[in-house]
Amino acid sequence: MRKNEPLAGGVFVALGAIVGVVVGKVQGQPSAGLLIGVAIGTVIAVLVWRGTR
Repeated sequence: MRKNEPLAGGVFVALGAIVGVVVGKVQGQPSAGLLIGVAIGTVIAVLVWRGTR
């Protein structure tokens, strides 16, 4: 990998969605878990992307 190549963090969005649904289902709110998981995964993905730029 070259020094100037930004890393992609899309895996965090996918994992956030999956984990969010599972945690949300346990608590009886799978839709809310999905949204929260995607939001957290997106924040982590953006931080990874910005950190490598």
